[in-house]
Amino acid sequence: MRILILGGDGFCGWPTSLHLSQRDHDVLIVDNFARRNADVELEASSLTPIAPLGVRRTAWRELTGREIGFERLNVAEGYHELVDLIRDWRPDAVVHFAEQRAAPYSMKSSWHKRYTVDNNVNATHNLLAAIVEAESDAHVVHLGTMGVYGYGPAPGLKIPEGYLGVKIEADDGTDIEQEILFPANPGSVYHMTKTLDQLLFAYYNKNDEIRVTDLHQGIVWGTQTEDTRLDERLINRFDYDGDYGTVLNRFLMQSAIGYPLTVHGSGRQTRAFIHIQDSVRCIQLAVENPPAKGERVRIFNQMTETHRLIDLAELVSRLTGAEIDFVENPRNEAAENDLYVENRQLLDLGLVPVTLEDGLLNEVAEIAHTYAYRCDPEKIPCRSYWRHDLHERVAAGAAVGPSGNGGTPEAGDVLADETYRVSR
Repeated sequence: MRILILGGDGFCGWPTSLHLSQRDHDVLIVDNFARRNADVELEASSLTPIAPLGVRRTAWRELTGREIGFERLNVAEGYHELVDLIRDWRPDAVVHFAEQRAAPYSMKSSWHKRYTVDNNVNATHNLLAAIVEAESDAHVVHLGTMGVYGYGPAPGLKIPEGYLGVKIEADDGTDIEQEILFPANPGSVYHMTKTLDQLLFAYYNKNDEIRVTDLHQGIVWGTQTEDTRLDERLINRFDYDGDYGTVLNRFLMQSAIGYPLTVHGSGRQTRAFIHIQDSVRCIQLAVENPPAKGERVRIFNQMTETHRLIDLAELVSRLTGAEIDFVENPRNEAAENDLYVENRQLLDLGLVPVTLEDGLLNEVAEIAHTYAYRCDPEKIPCRSYWRHDLHERVAAGAAVGPSGNGGTPEAGDVLADETYRVSR
């Protein structure tokens, strides 16, 4: 198959490009290096050394004999170039990673909020409009997020894969049964853009019969895949900073440098997780099993397990001996939640999940130790606050208790790195 990978230089895009190329697909990466530019803006590089894309592609060709093409293009702005590319290259599938992917980054300021909306929504709409204008039958595989569902369903409610069956009482008293998109409940501007993506997909699928698979992915952990391990020039990103670092990777990196594990709020928030190797495998399964023409948008919950954040911290603490620090939660969310998720479709397609018990925690910890000298501890705390009032109080040095409601700090609270640490 000919596969266009938008955002193919990023944390998920790069290992996906290698994985699909390894399976003899013809891969072309489209990227504008927005993620690399964010490193410059935030002054927080990947813990692992990331080679220039040209070096990465050369290394892949030397090791495998396979070519990965590249086009530099801003999908959110270069609409006509995107149309020409799709018309000329005629991809069978387009894997869409070309969105700003971090919830904390999307909440840093009004500029970051507007940038996230402009980039993400325009990128998705440009892609769909371009496929129509280019008269392409390309299958769109989009990397969405479990965050579109929110993190506060009632106990016992299992989140279905995208659609919710409902009954509506008609005027004559009879029940009308329908399936609707599961009610969106985004927790950040980033998550909100993913809910808007869903509506764009539904419209273009209905109006123009574009084939779409939307992958609602959990939090990715791990760094390396079978392909990125082949050579250090192929190594994947390891983000640890407060904006882009995912929670489990952050814990393992913090333990590697002797920094306490920063658990936000109560730690009783439940999240869905997936290993990076499973992530690329899921995308491959979606690409190689496209929906039929005229089939509604197919939605997979791309996750393999759920965990409470405190349980993960305690697991890493037992593994490494690291201390645990409870810090002010920058997010506007419930102190705890349940999360029951249906993920049958990917399992039925052949996914065999990698779990935390498989020893990969040690592998990730080893990577963190190997490159610990590249870590800047000043970049670890999350300084992007969801609530404007909390951001202003913390910036001014006002006392903020562990509940996030302000007032007098509880005993044991100390001010450090603009975050109130709460002794356990």
